[in-house]
Amino acid sequence: MMDRMKLSVLDLSPIYDGVNAQEALMQTVRLAQSAERMGYTRFWVAEHHDMPHVASSSPEVLLAYLGARTKSIRIGSGAVLLPYYKPYKVAEVFHLLATMFPGRIDLGIGRAPGGSAHASLALSGAYLEKVRQMPELLSELNALLADDYEVEGQRVSARPVPDEPPELWLLGTNLKSAQYAAQFGAGYVFGHFMSDQDGEEIFARYVQDFQRTVRCPAPKTIAAVGVICADTSEEAAELAEMSMRSIHFSDEGKDALSDQRKKMIVGDRKQVKEQLLQLQRKYRMDECMIVSNIPDYEKRLHSYELLADAMLLS
Repeated sequence: MMDRMKLSVLDLSPIYDGVNAQEALMQTVRLAQSAERMGYTRFWVAEHHDMPHVASSSPEVLLAYLGARTKSIRIGSGAVLLPYYKPYKVAEVFHLLATMFPGRIDLGIGRAPGGSAHASLALSGAYLEKVRQMPELLSELNALLADDYEVEGQRVSARPVPDEPPELWLLGTNLKSAQYAAQFGAGYVFGHFMSDQDGEEIFARYVQDFQRTVRCPAPKTIAAVGVICADTSEEAAELAEMSMRSIHFSDEGKDALSDQRKKMIVGDRKQVKEQLLQLQRKYRMDECMIVSNIPDYEKRLHSYELLADAMLLS
C-alpha cells in the first residue's frame, strides 16, 4: 500500500552541545529501541572519523551492542567505508554479527572518506587508490559473503559462516555507486539528503542494469531522506533552522549546507507524509530511511514518533 511505505532510521550518533560521546551513544541505543517498538524496518549507524560532533566511528562495534539491546529490528552499517579495509576482515566481522543476530544484519558499503584528508591518511595512506579498486574489492566481498572465495587456489571462508548471510547494500549519491550496486546484485541506498544528483534517473538506471544473484534476485531500493517532523509546521521550521545551525561546516561547505536544507522534508505529520509519498512516487523506491538532525534528543525522538504515527500506525 502506497500510504504504508516502509520506514527505517539512519543515525549518525550526533554529539549535541552539553553532552559527551557516551551520552550520545546511549541516545543512539534509545532511538534504536524506540524505532523497533514503533515499527521501523531497519536501524543503521554510520562510520565517520575524527569528527568532534559525531560519536560513531566503528559501526560494527556499535552494532554488536545494539543487537544485544534490541530483539527484531534489522540493524546495519550506513556505511562501512570499504576502501579502508580488507574485504576478508569486513566479511568476518559481519558474518559474526549475522551469526549472533540471525536474519537481522545489513552490510551497507560506502566509498566516501568519512572524514578529513588527514584522517584518511591515518587510516589508509592509499585511500584514493583503493577507491579506484572498488570493483575488485566488491567482487572479493561478494565472493566471501557467498562463501565462494579462494586465495592461490585454496578455499578460504570468513568464519563463522552464518545460516543467513548479511544483506549487502551499497550507499551513494551518484550514478557510479548505483552502477556498482547493480553490477554486484546489491541493494541500493541513494543519499537524497546529501546529493545534488537526479535521484529519479539514478534509481531507474540501477533497476535497469541490475544483475540478479541467488541472495538478491530482484533490485531493492531505499532513499535516505532528511526529515524534521513536529506537532506544528511552525515548530518544524524552527527545528529545521536549529538543525542547520548545529551542523559544523567549513566556509567551503556552506553551499552543501544550503543544498541539504532545500532537500529536507519539514512539516507537521500530514505535510511530511504527503511529501514522503510524493518522493516515493517520483523515485519508485521500496523504502525510506530517515535522517533527523534535530539538536535536541527529546524532540528528535518525537519527530520519529510523529512520523511513525503518520506512516506506520495510522
